[in-house]
Amino acid sequence: MPSTLDLRDIETATLGHFLESGFMAPSIQGVLSNARSFGPALTVRMQGDDGAPLVEALSEAKPGQVIVIDRCGDLRHACWGAVTTAAAQAQGVVGTVIDGFMTDRSAILAADYPVWCRGRSPVTTKPRGLGGDVNVTVNCGGVAVRPGDVVLADESGVVVLDPAQVAGHVARARQLQADEITVLARLKAGETLAEITHKTKQPA
Repeated sequence: MPSTLDLRDIETATLGHFLESGFMAPSIQGVLSNARSFGPALTVRMQGDDGAPLVEALSEAKPGQVIVIDRCGDLRHACWGAVTTAAAQAQGVVGTVIDGFMTDRSAILAADYPVWCRGRSPVTTKPRGLGGDVNVTVNCGGVAVRPGDVVLADESGVVVLDPAQVAGHVARARQLQADEITVLARLKAGETLAEITHKTKQPA
């Protein structure tokens, strides 16, 4: 039985059955097929074409962290590519979530490194050193993300969880996923979804 803090078997879509908040914009999607990453957030806020804050974050990242990047509304520059992927993997980072764009898709696929973002751009950031922040509360995909918040990202999207509530959410999600297996088996056995979901009336 996996630990309650081990989210490798938890689907974001299962959490979406009973949670409404914490989910990033659906347009932030994974680059790798069937990738799933989870871990405490290492947050980065970077504006425009200045990539210096990300250089700082990648230098202090710890194994098991997920880098979460607030691009402050920039819709032009790619802040992530082959070099940042190599730097993240060297530090033991398990995934990156960007409220913006990436480049070097083929290199990222070859490295088998999980990235969630809004898309791709050939115009990249540069280490200008004009400002930005690391390990502060950021906004990514419409969600406030604090340093250390638990990030879970998979084929359906990205959700951010309060560490104090993760254990309860995981337990409920595991029960729902177990129930779903039973429902699928009953459907294959010939029952209709209405028969399964409707409550049986009790005799008077």
